[in-house]
Amino acid sequence: MDAQNRGQADEIDPADQWVLNPRTGNYELRLDHSGGQSAPASPPPGARSGRRGTPPSAKSEAPGRGRDTPRTDTPAGGTPRRGGARGKGGAADSGTRAADVPGQRSRRAGKGPANETQAAAGRRKRKQKKSRAKKVLLWTGGTMAVVLIAASTGGYLYYRHLNGNISTIDVAGASDKGFEKDKPINILVIGTDKRTGAGNQSYGDAGSVGHADTTLLFHVSQDRTNATVLSIPRDLVLDIPECTTKTADGETKVIPATPHSVSEPRFNTSLGQDGRDPGCTMATVKELTGITPDHFMMADFNAVKTMSTAVGGVQVCVDKAVDDPKSHLKLPAGESTIAGEQALAFVRTRHAFGDGSDLTRIKTQQQFLSSLLRQMASKDTLTNVSKVTDLAEAATKSLTVDSGIGSITKLVSLAKEIAKVSPKNITFATVPVLDNPGEAPTRRATVVVNEAPAEQLFSLIANDTSLSEVKEKESAAKAAQNKVLQGPKADAADVRVDVFNGGGPQGSAQTTLNWLQNDEGVLKSTNKGNAPAPLAKTTLVYAPNQADQARALAAMMGLPGAALKQGTEDAVGLQAMELTLGKDFKGAGVPITGPAKAPVPTTKADKQVCAK
Repeated sequence: MDAQNRGQADEIDPADQWVLNPRTGNYELRLDHSGGQSAPASPPPGARSGRRGTPPSAKSEAPGRGRDTPRTDTPAGGTPRRGGARGKGGAADSGTRAADVPGQRSRRAGKGPANETQAAAGRRKRKQKKSRAKKVLLWTGGTMAVVLIAASTGGYLYYRHLNGNISTIDVAGASDKGFEKDKPINILVIGTDKRTGAGNQSYGDAGSVGHADTTLLFHVSQDRTNATVLSIPRDLVLDIPECTTKTADGETKVIPATPHSVSEPRFNTSLGQDGRDPGCTMATVKELTGITPDHFMMADFNAVKTMSTAVGGVQVCVDKAVDDPKSHLKLPAGESTIAGEQALAFVRTRHAFGDGSDLTRIKTQQQFLSSLLRQMASKDTLTNVSKVTDLAEAATKSLTVDSGIGSITKLVSLAKEIAKVSPKNITFATVPVLDNPGEAPTRRATVVVNEAPAEQLFSLIANDTSLSEVKEKESAAKAAQNKVLQGPKADAADVRVDVFNGGGPQGSAQTTLNWLQNDEGVLKSTNKGNAPAPLAKTTLVYAPNQADQARALAAMMGLPGAALKQGTEDAVGLQAMELTLGKDFKGAGVPITGPAKAPVPTTKADKQVCAK
């Protein structure tokens, strides 16, 4: 959004956003055309209040709107607060309210019954279009609020104010193009354990330089119908690759790679340790998953405290009452609304739930983030000017991003793309891991990658395959199965197949062989290397007396009936079927047709789950 287009968003006229309340004589921001006005609040910097009879834009309020009662939003366990921009710690940010700009010209000329009727008809027409603002789902914590604030008259100056809140780091590896609308988006979200911010001195490692304490790879599909949020355990032992950092004076510095030993290095040291910046964490994620993050967003402890408070609290659920002396989390059994210090305690606790491990903490963090997303997307938040403003302030002051998305304009564009994804199709998953076999059973503190399911999961994400169970795709996948697949199937131990790579990624034949043997029990399988010629589609050639084997293998791989090619003569002796992986091959264990079933447990962003 630029100066020439300020005040216009999603075909909503700015004059329809700020309206005169005849009962109060003030101009008030109306975000929801289908309901009553939201609570009165001061306009963003640059919007003129105006007096009755001298409006800057709209001439009159829509008929039938009643008087609004000033409301206070009280976070759980907190002090009532009123609307207005706030800085860190809840202090009012008064330094940005002095600016004044002329109001924008209303598109509704004149007064009188005819024009009022026309305006009312226009509102009814707009009501039929679901506001994109209501669909905005903020996963980083504040971009949604930015979108809403930007839609208001005077939003341009507020843009400039919010733009100044954001911290940026120029890192190697991040895209300088923002994002592309016709391609998937991969954002690395990093929560650090650095003890910055008021009241955070008692948290985390006292000497931490800011490690990657919580890391999420957020993948948004190319068609924007689904998204996957992949949590990466902080105690995962792996190789940290060589990476390049940039100093404050623009010079580059190469940080050597650190190969893994028995229990070191852990993933969290991909940031901060030895001078590594977020670009090094991005490089480590690429090394681990094969997926290249386009950008990063990094936040500290204050992000959880200020954003949970900004939305009026986040609803969580616990199976049993909690009293954790380490994190100071105290909650009764059932549902509670938490904010501020209590919200931070909830996402930090390692001993209140499950086995006390970081893997259990990841589950509670995913539950909290899901609830925060739902609260941000709720009408209660979107129609409350105070919450929207507080959220925009909290998020922009908490975020550090790469320079490729280091402006409000780019973050708004990114948020609009993400807003196209329905919450029911946002899926949380965690990198599959095993206890580190190199450590003594009584002292195991680290984990290692569980290769087989991890490879499948990474392939699903890299190939833009949804983890969401979408009914339409499941039905289409079943319909695609030809009658040739209906019939008896051989046991996996009796399936004999030679695997060729005729168009899949390099090494596909070997990874498929590993999956068939280790996960599916097809031990009579052989890697035959590259096929004589490339194929667009994966095919399975079998003899008439191998039909039961073909059906069994097709079911394992999700092959459509069209992929099966029956020969004319029966197989003799130990003759094997021939499986040739084509260009449509997405990865070992990934069905050729239809949505894949996730190889690991997943949760949905639209579901409330109780922590146990």
